[in-house]
Amino acid sequence: MTATGLLGQDDIAALIMRLRLGIQASELHGSLCGYLAGGGSLRGASVLSALQLDAEGEKTLPSASDQALLDRLVKQCETDLADPELGFEPILPDDDRPLTERAEAMVEWCQGFLGGFGLAGATAHAKLSEEAQEILRDLGAIAGSSFDFEDEAEDEDALIEVQEFVRVAAMLLQTECAASVKPASGRLH
Repeated sequence: MTATGLLGQDDIAALIMRLRLGIQASELHGSLCGYLAGGGSLRGASVLSALQLDAEGEKTLPSASDQALLDRLVKQCETDLADPELGFEPILPDDDRPLTERAEAMVEWCQGFLGGFGLAGATAHAKLSEEAQEILRDLGAIAGSSFDFEDEAEDEDALIEVQEFVRVAAMLLQTECAASVKPASGRLH
């Protein structure tokens, strides 16, 4: 765990290994963020069921400690996506990891985000603005990308720009979907 007690890439990767989910940490975080940003609710539902993730080969229930970690990850994602200080960050490999690994993780995160967003349902999605629809198309383009690395400094800068776009895109989609599913408030006189 990070110094702040938040779950990080290594924590999620270890959890995935124990649960035998067959995906990468970035993809799991992206899936969960996409599901939550798209208006999905996990109240009373299993995270793994909601994201349609099962252990490879057999259906097993997470141990109590792994379920507690999944619950912490959900809470962390909910809090981060709704952060008024805009502090949300996709969980990706650290900056000291090779550029190719970080770029692949960004692609996996976007793939997961789009899958989770789609699983959240069509209620809020039907009301998405043109800007939100364009953001989804851009995330789809990133999710379908493969990278050719030529100039390390330029490629590093490009990845930083993509990460910043993805970070803001997730928060914008979450805000728009949350606003579209909230009931109209009225005062009783």
